[in-house]
Amino acid sequence: MLLLALVFCSCGNATTGSSDTVPLDEAIGQMLLVGFRGTGIDDANHIVRDLRDYHVGSVILFDYDVPTGTRGRNIQSADQLQRLCTQLRSINPALLVGIDQEGGRVSRLSPRYGFPAVPTAKRLAALGDDSLRHYAALTADMLHSLGINLNFAPVADVDVNPGCPVIGKLERSFSADTAVVAACCSIWASEQRKREVVSCLKHFPGHGSAKGDTHKGLVDVTKTWQRSELAPYRDVSRAGMVMTAHVINRQLDPSGLPASLSPRITSLLRDTLGFQGVIVTDDLAMGAIADHYSLEETLRLALLAGADLLCLSNNGRQYDPDLVPKAVAIIKGLVADGTVSADRIQRSAARIRRLQG
Repeated sequence: MLLLALVFCSCGNATTGSSDTVPLDEAIGQMLLVGFRGTGIDDANHIVRDLRDYHVGSVILFDYDVPTGTRGRNIQSADQLQRLCTQLRSINPALLVGIDQEGGRVSRLSPRYGFPAVPTAKRLAALGDDSLRHYAALTADMLHSLGINLNFAPVADVDVNPGCPVIGKLERSFSADTAVVAACCSIWASEQRKREVVSCLKHFPGHGSAKGDTHKGLVDVTKTWQRSELAPYRDVSRAGMVMTAHVINRQLDPSGLPASLSPRITSLLRDTLGFQGVIVTDDLAMGAIADHYSLEETLRLALLAGADLLCLSNNGRQYDPDLVPKAVAIIKGLVADGTVSADRIQRSAARIRRLQG
């Protein structure tokens, strides 16, 4: 298991303890993972403003724009995408450029844009370690060549419920066997690390038993979740990033808060399992959150829960070009009134800077 802990480690040293601080505005910006529209940038594009003026430290790229139901949001071809990543990093050289490139149905870089097809996680596990390693390396090489340095993969969910609409049915889980899931995640993360692509394990504390879809609304796994779903996350204290799910799990938090907004569930990951890397929320535009919490309440709860990176995809039911200024103002207000301490913001920003290398 110690070997797994070392292999899961993504780029850089993600441990805490540094006393380094930056101006509060910069630290807040580093905590934002934002989405935007556009296949290129110009001075009229709000992402330029967000990177320059609000110090945004991470972006997430999509091929599909949910509010309009159209493709080509950020991705049209390899050449175009490489130019976009170069443009973004010319504004912030330390920028984390992220994408969901798992393989199978969750592949933002799909054959329709000229990229190679990668089988689903379930199929890769069935093909064996050599095939898994080949496709993991293929994916990591492709991401690195494009200038993408953060992949929201591998999926560490256990296939407890094959009928889960967003995990089992899409074959996003490697297996119902926790040992197989852990081993496959280890191989995938190892190949990405070799190519300087940060890995993000998801969706803590386990989404594989769910009967519903958190994109659409609240999902309660209290009666279906099994403690064995934590197994792929054990002994990964040096992993680079872990994503928390929006599932409600009263076995772990009787309050009924979604895991992404739950201090108890974050504490389980941080204190019990010893994870000292970056904790990122699942997309805060998903129905499980956006339909039940205001933006201010969402940010307050996520910060109090201990999230380091707040995923503001701007790819839910509505698109708001001023989402980043609004989020920054809310967080600054939470610090000003003492709800969230400046030191807590600085600790998260420091973890993210270490991950950026």
